[in-house]
Amino acid sequence: MVTAERSIESAGPDGRPGSPATVRPLFFLLACALGLNVGDPASARDYASRNVRGWTVVVSKDRKGCFLTKEYERNGGTTLFLGLDTDGTNRLTVLNANWSIKPKDKLTLNFRLSNSSYPAHFAVGMTSEGKRGFVTSFGAKFPSYFAESRFLNISLGDVPVERLDLDGGGAAVAALTDCVDDLRAKPAAAVEREGDSDDIPTDPFAPAAVR
Repeated sequence: MVTAERSIESAGPDGRPGSPATVRPLFFLLACALGLNVGDPASARDYASRNVRGWTVVVSKDRKGCFLTKEYERNGGTTLFLGLDTDGTNRLTVLNANWSIKPKDKLTLNFRLSNSSYPAHFAVGMTSEGKRGFVTSFGAKFPSYFAESRFLNISLGDVPVERLDLDGGGAAVAALTDCVDDLRAKPAAAVEREGDSDDIPTDPFAPAAVR
């Protein structure tokens, strides 16, 4: 059940939701909302993905982290993404084709897991592939709480937004963590170097004698 310690930890050491100590800065969430280098798995390159108990785990397109994602059969088709970066930061995105959220809308939502709660938590509106929703970020322990939880309930004040079953989430978060660990062991720069070729001249368009 919800504990005061976890609620305080999730909000930051000063007890205020959205504290810079545990939540990434506003410009980061705005960048996510605008689709700027956030590694949306929907547009990821052909990296191998894993299906884990109804969830899909995939490397983000910028190789700075990984995502797990799940589609829910709802009116409007709700999609949940949980991203974890190699620097340990995370972000949660929830989208639905019926929602009227606009990009960069500033939202205050309540998030409740079966083992912790995040009341009056800051989120930013965004759109992706015809769906609208929001992106937010939590403290470092959020993925572990997510893994242990049976559900994720989201509300806007007293208005319910979503009630999502997290069955299989523990195994999915374990695979997500493994994915991020693999990236830490093999940074993006090393992957890019694999594509280098010694037979490419400095200036391919120069006369043959000076290449």
